[in-house]
Amino acid sequence: MNREEFKEKAKKSIDELFAKIDELESKKGEIKEKSKAKFNEIMEEIKEIEAELEARFRQMEESGDGKWAEAKEAFSKSAESFKEAFQHLASLFKNQSGNSKEAN
Repeated sequence: MNREEFKEKAKKSIDELFAKIDELESKKGEIKEKSKAKFNEIMEEIKEIEAELEARFRQMEESGDGKWAEAKEAFSKSAESFKEAFQHLASLFKNQSGNSKEAN
């Protein structure tokens, strides 16, 4: 994959992840009270990673040929951290729905 293809794919991935975060944030009210603190903690972590991811993307876009590989690697690591945090947040919702089914 060449540089432009990678940047396009990265931008698309960022947009999709941010949209999913917005969707989960809008569903915060569906979480049981005892899980809201955990939700807020994970969301704070995600917001920090989100800012880092955006900065890494800009750095990658602006990097010259000599720094391209380094910027790409840094972006990829940030993206992976973001995905892991997002999955952790999404699991809160899955656990909530699983628990509510058991209660019925």
